Amino acid sequence: MSDAPGLVQFMSAIGEIARGSHAPSIPPVWERHFLSARSPPRVTHTHREYGQQATIDDNKTMTTMPHNFDSMAQISFFFGCSQLSALRRHAPPHLRQSYSRFEILASCLWKCRTVALRPDPEETMRMICLVSMRGKFSYPPLPIGYYGNTFAFAVAEAPAGELCRNPLGYALDLVRKAKGEVTEEYMKSVADTVDFGWGSPVYAGPAEPDVGPVPGLANFCIPCKNKKGEDGIVLAISLPTQAMERFVKELESMLKSPPNETKTFTHVMSAL
Repeated sequence: MSDAPGLVQFMSAIGEIARGSHAPSIPPVWERHFLSARSPPRVTHTHREYGQQATIDDNKTMTTMPHNFDSMAQISFFFGCSQLSALRRHAPPHLRQSYSRFEILASCLWKCRTVALRPDPEETMRMICLVSMRGKFSYPPLPIGYYGNTFAFAVAEAPAGELCRNPLGYALDLVRKAKGEVTEEYMKSVADTVDFGWGSPVYAGPAEPDVGPVPGLANFCIPCKNKKGEDGIVLAISLPTQAMERFVKELESMLKSPPNETKTFTHVMSAL
């Protein structure tokens, strides 16, 4: 029914009315036909997020997760400026500042999680994230006040062995490429691929690390402040206990140990 910015718009409107306004400053817009399927439908992109390969009931996927979900461990990791800077040093030097915080964190999570789960090197590992197109439609432009869903799922995939062997820049390139594929035409192609129609809502509630039919497949990045008042992002993740231990070890290594070229640069600067 609505994405996160649409929900914020709705709650802001309720707040304005509660404070005495006769109408919200931004009138709500229904206009669901803007993102309805075309007639006839024209699927112009490959949508891995809805294809058979994206399912979770195949044997290969289950090899990366335990059958006993009671053994899952949950930990939250805080990423402030220093932690993000440490991760950014693992990116190619000429591109370090061009990557967003999300791209850095998503790539780090994807790589560390793969290392922790120890899947078959040939198994395809996927990273799926949401990309919002709000404010990015050119023709026709999405009306101000539209509060429906305007996001699509971006999918990056790579063999597990390649993710583990290659530096973080490998995952960063794949994540950025997946995000870039979500264009205006991509959104229209999504609408032509999946049309659920309308019906009564069946659930509403907060997200958890263990959400979904197979715990541990969904992770969440949540803006917050730590006890020191520092702005940052909390990564909520759920993994099997032993895999969580390996994840923590891999993440700590990335945060504490910059790549060799950075060490060399620091050594040279110290000598100067």
